[in-house]
Amino acid sequence: MMDDVSASAAGSSSGSGDRRNSKRPKYSRFTQQELPACKPILTPLWVISLFTLVGIIFIPIGLASLLASNDVVEIVDRYETACVPPSMINDKVGYIQNPAISKACARVLKVPKDMDKPIYVYYQLDNFYQNHRRYVKSRNDKQLRDASKAYETSGCDPEKTTVDGTPIVPCGLIAWSLFNDTYSFTHGNGESLIVNKKDISWKSDRDHKFGSDVYPKNFQNGALIGGGKLDSKKPLSKQEDLIVWMRTAALPTFRKLYGRIEMDLKENDIITVNLENNYNTYSFGGKKKLVLSTTSWLGGKNDFLGIAYLSVGGLCFFLATAFTVLYLVTPRKLGDPSFLSWNRNSGIQ
Repeated sequence: MMDDVSASAAGSSSGSGDRRNSKRPKYSRFTQQELPACKPILTPLWVISLFTLVGIIFIPIGLASLLASNDVVEIVDRYETACVPPSMINDKVGYIQNPAISKACARVLKVPKDMDKPIYVYYQLDNFYQNHRRYVKSRNDKQLRDASKAYETSGCDPEKTTVDGTPIVPCGLIAWSLFNDTYSFTHGNGESLIVNKKDISWKSDRDHKFGSDVYPKNFQNGALIGGGKLDSKKPLSKQEDLIVWMRTAALPTFRKLYGRIEMDLKENDIITVNLENNYNTYSFGGKKKLVLSTTSWLGGKNDFLGIAYLSVGGLCFFLATAFTVLYLVTPRKLGDPSFLSWNRNSGIQ
């Protein structure tokens, strides 16, 4: 009898010792993922209905997007090669770097369809990597916002100061490489088309990123000129070409807004463009294009969104049809949901 008691006592003490030494966490419905949750069972009817619903929603959106994109009238004219004099066609870099050679160039555009105002004028650059890390970082936002921070040039290498150490405002490679081709437009009847350059930049940029008391200083005064010059009598918040340029693009091919033409153009109208081909894209094999475009409720011309919606909607319809045929031809008996582990456990409790 004494042996049994001692044995049971020893067993209980060893059991309690095992529990104390165990690394098993305390039971919790949270840690064991047993909290109430939605656990849907995807039956053939649910899957077919879901794919059909997605197709019904996506295909009309895709069609509407494509129709809106097709309503946009766009004129694209590549001119960087056409504006090089024949005698300099084999030395384009020498042509663009020689200030003695006139950069004036005339282009003739024909309007393919009626273009309702406003007509947006863009310049497009190809093979220009504004997203390069060192290029993107070459600016100082404090200097752009506050006149008292004119000496803040950190991060602006290599365009931070002049030879004598005077700070450049605005400093950095982005401002230094400002696009400086210019365009003027004449209608076929000799009437000038005015390009409105007001409010072409983001209002948030004008109000918060570029100060109304910050004026250009020592800009493009070095031996190597990168791009356009700025009016030293206008604050940076009013120099919208600079503001547009300094919102860097994510891709090597991009468009930036140059202005708006507030006049309707009719089909087959002839537009003469007098431009100054100043910007050097020849050194890095870049391309320059002038773009005139209308807009729709969806924005500019872009077929990708409509094609993407139509592709997804069409794929969903195809899968719904395929699953329907498969279910009708070779039906499969569904299992009893009551045998699922979570249903079985809840029944036991």
